[in-house]
Amino acid sequence: MSDKILILYGSYRSDRQGIRLANYLVNAFAARGASPELVDAKAVNLPMLDRMYKEYPTGQAPAKLERLAEKIRTADAFVFVTGEYNWGIQPGLKNLTDHFLEEWFWRPAAIASYSAGRFSGVRSGTAWHGTLSEMGMIVVSSTIAVGGISQALSADAEPTGDGGAALARAFPRFAEDLAWWTEAARAQHARTKPPY
Repeated sequence: MSDKILILYGSYRSDRQGIRLANYLVNAFAARGASPELVDAKAVNLPMLDRMYKEYPTGQAPAKLERLAEKIRTADAFVFVTGEYNWGIQPGLKNLTDHFLEEWFWRPAAIASYSAGRFSGVRSGTAWHGTLSEMGMIVVSSTIAVGGISQALSADAEPTGDGGAALARAFPRFAEDLAWWTEAARAQHARTKPPY
């Protein structure tokens, strides 16, 4: 069975570089036989959070919320691709994520961070770990962190230079860790319903 993986990306900037990492992950997971899909917060363009999906009466949520809720509910796993803004997480990705809650429960998530600088967005990745855990996901221990994003990946999401080579070396373990937890969650779901 092919793992359905949502790759969630949140930059709204006009010259965004992290889309290269998001596209790299889509391609790399597909090459492993998974079924990845990019969810680009800028393209989805949800408003600032006022009402969560669950707060709408059944059948009355805006169509784009309804479509995204279905994608989240039917995914096997998630990868959050996050840049670092002033030591923190991207507001666009956080806003998209916060529109949902129960839809995320009982599935694994992985974090891939990036930045223009040498710290590779790791402070953002660390902040996301606690957020995703609180939102009911199991966060795998393997992470990807790409510094110098514009030098590590070409505009076509191809690894370049030392940074790209490091990313290519790190990806297999990252993917295998996520696949293991995805299979574990699938087996547990087949065995018993979640406790709540």
